[in-house]
Amino acid sequence: MIRKIILLLFFITTVGYGSEFNVTVKKPLIIIQHIPVELQFQLIDNNFQSLTNDTSIVIHGLKQKINKSISRIDTLNFIGGLCKIENIIFSQSGKNTAEIPTLNNQIDFRVIPGWLTVLPPFAAILLALIARQVLVALFVGVWIGAFVIYDYNPVTGFFYGLTEYIARAPADTDKMAIIVFSLVLGGMVGVISKMGGIQGIVERLSRYASNSRRGQIVTWLMGVFIFFDDYANTLIVGNTMRPLTDKLRISREKLSYLVDSTAAPVANIAIISTWIGFEIGLIATAFHALGLSDNAYITFFKTIPFNFYPIFALIIGISVAWFGRDFGPMLKAERRATKTGQVLAVGATPISSLDSGDIIASEDVPKRWFNGFIPIFVVILTTLVGLWITGINELNAQNINTNKIGFIHYVSTVIGLSDSYAVLMWAAFLGSVFAILLSVSQKLLTLEQSIAAWVGGIKAMLMAALILTMAWSIGNICTDLHTADYVIYISEDYLSPHYIPLLSFLISAIISFATGTSWGVMAILMPIVIPIGYLLPQTDPSITLVQQQSIFLSTIASVLAGATFGDHCSPISDTTIMSSMATGADHIDHVRTQLPYALLGGIISIMVGYLPIGFGISNYIVLPVGILLIILFVRFFGKKVTD
Repeated sequence: MIRKIILLLFFITTVGYGSEFNVTVKKPLIIIQHIPVELQFQLIDNNFQSLTNDTSIVIHGLKQKINKSISRIDTLNFIGGLCKIENIIFSQSGKNTAEIPTLNNQIDFRVIPGWLTVLPPFAAILLALIARQVLVALFVGVWIGAFVIYDYNPVTGFFYGLTEYIARAPADTDKMAIIVFSLVLGGMVGVISKMGGIQGIVERLSRYASNSRRGQIVTWLMGVFIFFDDYANTLIVGNTMRPLTDKLRISREKLSYLVDSTAAPVANIAIISTWIGFEIGLIATAFHALGLSDNAYITFFKTIPFNFYPIFALIIGISVAWFGRDFGPMLKAERRATKTGQVLAVGATPISSLDSGDIIASEDVPKRWFNGFIPIFVVILTTLVGLWITGINELNAQNINTNKIGFIHYVSTVIGLSDSYAVLMWAAFLGSVFAILLSVSQKLLTLEQSIAAWVGGIKAMLMAALILTMAWSIGNICTDLHTADYVIYISEDYLSPHYIPLLSFLISAIISFATGTSWGVMAILMPIVIPIGYLLPQTDPSITLVQQQSIFLSTIASVLAGATFGDHCSPISDTTIMSSMATGADHIDHVRTQLPYALLGGIISIMVGYLPIGFGISNYIVLPVGILLIILFVRFFGKKVTD
């Protein structure tokens, strides 16, 4: 199979050759051994056309994808002074050279072994799990990546890792908006906590969530209810439910799991969410490249029954809450919390401290539930209205014709075009303003005390913001090292029509786990696997048209599902970090206790979902079977916390 990967990140190196000519070489920052690459050679001189018919280039250590072994390319045509060589592979790592004998010049290329591209993320993950110091582990991963990128120089890697990756990680507008939103929402929680609003919500919810089982069900339902954005879901549900679950002796590990297992899964499959525009855009782009006229939104809607992992993750969450049964490390954590009231393990280090003394209400402050509810409601309402307004504005700006689409498709298109990051910032600031106004107008706090509580809430989120920054840094490292390209390379030979959905799920999960991002994985894999899922089944005459459609839809869904699965398992994932942050949990404890539940959903997605789907079993059979297996597993394999 011939696959062309154009590496997008380039830097320009200009080298002088001889007295008359300069050659500008456009090449990747890093060239990976065995991974196809594009090179461009530009002759800079007024008389370059005189070299058109007699210039040759010799590239040592080069293999072309089609031909077996070529090291010499003769008679290059420098059309307009430019010569482009596509889809070439360096078979030798280390220093490789290209010679232009006519010009008597040499160009050096640095090629690294493919396994080095996965070393930084896996080193960070392994160190985080062993040392239980996430910040240190992420920094070591960044340093290792910079060490590889900057010619194996540990000193240069250390300093450039700081300036080129960590310092620039939050420079992206969207990422900075996430940090500001998280900090400001923490400030809002600090104010409503200091004036007794959080405690008031706890007392009101306690009427309905009077025990651990009901508390977990209410938490799960809130996670499903806030379906429009995973970040808003995580921070609102985690911060709101934490005091109540502490009171009900539900461990922070269980709370962070319930928050994490509803945020991304429900946003992934919701027909109206901030994810929908991104997902539909990727599908539409791939369809355009294939020349397909299918509606991308309708196609996405059809993929939902094939999006097994998000559905199974939601079922696992409600099952463990409903039956009151757990397994693995979570069972130990729940028994500790139930018997001793210790919602955190001994020696645990929560990455946020929104229950610290400087933002806890005094005993004489009245605990009014609406003082907590109103600011949170303002955040939710502002988010929904803001998504609609910014989406409409973008719809009008792009002059998109919506006359022939249904109402649901129209609403989803508007939400998908919205500026979710800007809206979340608006919502957090407006919620903070309402919280301060409520505290001052009722004379619960002075303006000075309210601002102090707001700043205290922000301070409690600083560690989480640092960890987010480090996670994004290592994600940028993986981009520059082309980690995803290497994972695809080592797995492409195993593709067959029947195994496309399964392999797409596994590759997506591996890349997401290693890089800590779900959206990035979708953007990388969708343009690759959609054409494969559409074209490859047509080459097998034994596969019916119905099976071809099933493989095609499940291939699209498998990328979305695998990205969410890997994201759930990864300790360097931003949503996993934010779940620990919002619930005040020890991050490694959250990852360790959530992993068996995520693996259960992943294994059933593979064995009951994507494997049989590739061989023609209907999704209307495998989906109910998978749900039933999860319910039976939790009911009979899980153990009662009180036993």
